[in-house]
Amino acid sequence: MADCSIHLLKSLPIWLLFLLSIASLFFIKFIINIFHWVYVNFLRAPKNLSNYGSWALITGPTDGIGKAFSFQLAQQGLNLILVGRNPDKLKDVSESIQSKFGKAQIKTVVVDLTGDLNEGVNRIRQVIEGLDVGILVNVAGVGYPSAKYFHDVDDKLIADLIKVNVEATTKVTQAVLPGMIQRKRGAIISIGSGAANLIPSYPLYSVYAATKTYVDQFSRCLYVEYKKSGIDVQCQVPLWVATKMTRIRNESFLVASPETYARAATRWIGYEPRCTPYWPHSLVRTVLSIFPESLVDICILKYSLAIRKKSQQKDVSKKE
Repeated sequence: MADCSIHLLKSLPIWLLFLLSIASLFFIKFIINIFHWVYVNFLRAPKNLSNYGSWALITGPTDGIGKAFSFQLAQQGLNLILVGRNPDKLKDVSESIQSKFGKAQIKTVVVDLTGDLNEGVNRIRQVIEGLDVGILVNVAGVGYPSAKYFHDVDDKLIADLIKVNVEATTKVTQAVLPGMIQRKRGAIISIGSGAANLIPSYPLYSVYAATKTYVDQFSRCLYVEYKKSGIDVQCQVPLWVATKMTRIRNESFLVASPETYARAATRWIGYEPRCTPYWPHSLVRTVLSIFPESLVDICILKYSLAIRKKSQQKDVSKKE
């Protein structure tokens, strides 16, 4: 039987043998990728986050992903430094966390990231001085209120998008990083967006997508710069999460609740420099990668235009 198979292979033209070899390699790679995907999403053990340090700093902790992240980190035994602009909301979140996880120490820092950043970041530096801050989670972000052509985006929104998504992420990281370097351990997690990192373009959300592209590249560079210093830097790129910023109300298979996302997200801390923690989102990423970018551009544009039309209809209804 083996001799027949060998004889048959020898009788095949060289070009066909070459194609069969290439096809075999692609098939093997495909199988390896499937096993790897299953392993990292369902089998790989999460890291012990307390090994990074006893404190975690979270920006944007009063709603959505930031709030869910705060509860997850407190559940894992970390003390928290919560940075937000609304003192009442910070107090409510702190009390909720302490009522559930009584051992967690919590400090709050009132900072408006759209305001005087230098003053706010100095306040953060004062609070973290002497603390073993092992984890930084940059969640605070600004998005579009609705889909808009670039020429319709007002100056205030552009300024807030750049200041919070780019400048604040950069400066808060700059404030926390020296302590991690000194202790030779730490983890920095910044929330990017599938709108910028998983699809070729995000029309009608251009400035938002551009700022999140910055977060991705910033994180990737820091990952390379500080890996040997014991610091794990990661950009997480979710797609749809039901938060106030996304204006999605109900969760589903493809739309994660903040709590579901945060549970998945904490399992990925300390691993790949860029990841999509919620596994259904990674499936969407894979499907999108199959199609030509030009086709994906058309589909995303139609999706954005539909959102814009719906928003305009709501505005007309309110005026009436």
